[in-house]
Amino acid sequence: MNDTPKTRVVLVDDHELIRQGLARAFERDPNMAIVGQAGSVVRAMAEYDEHKPDVIVTDLQLPDGTGLDVIRAIRQQDDKIGLVVLTMHAGDDQIFAALEAGASAFVGKDAPASEVVGAAKHAAMSPRTFMSSGLAGAMMRRAGGASQKPRLSERENEVLKLLADGLGTAAIAAQLYVSESTAKTHIARIYQKLGATNRAQALVTAMRLGLLSTMQGS
Repeated sequence: MNDTPKTRVVLVDDHELIRQGLARAFERDPNMAIVGQAGSVVRAMAEYDEHKPDVIVTDLQLPDGTGLDVIRAIRQQDDKIGLVVLTMHAGDDQIFAALEAGASAFVGKDAPASEVVGAAKHAAMSPRTFMSSGLAGAMMRRAGGASQKPRLSERENEVLKLLADGLGTAAIAAQLYVSESTAKTHIARIYQKLGATNRAQALVTAMRLGLLSTMQGS
């Protein structure tokens, strides 16, 4: 028997057929459980208040607003919930809007159901680390169009150097005399600005953009 608590999910989409199809995909995973469904912003907020789920998966287009309205409202209340955008409108603007609203992941509706479930799992584990297969390309297009590098704060540049030196979160926190939570926040912001989902991607992008060009060795 599996005693691991299931990840509790609320689905938000104004098309019942899509919700039912997603529900079946999630229910095939023994570690996931659908605890609520909604077809509007108002109902989504009601389901959140009633069930306090681990993850909400929401469409962008809803009859009384957008999925971003749901994400902003819930993120202001809850920093630990996973928030996934699922949409057929998967352009650069939508990706950046989801990231800025506080989403954990962004998935196009043309993606296989397994990718949606995977995004929900990521969101539950790392709610403030944004995941999207299109983010790196969108970041490069934005950087190219603006002819400028992503802007890292002085502290973020310090953290980036320590990441390049191979330090983990705890070691970075100790080196900078900050809490691990603060170090994690800095790392998450660096990943978001560089369009990365992990250390390796962040360092490759940083080197390509010249953000680590002053570093020697290693």
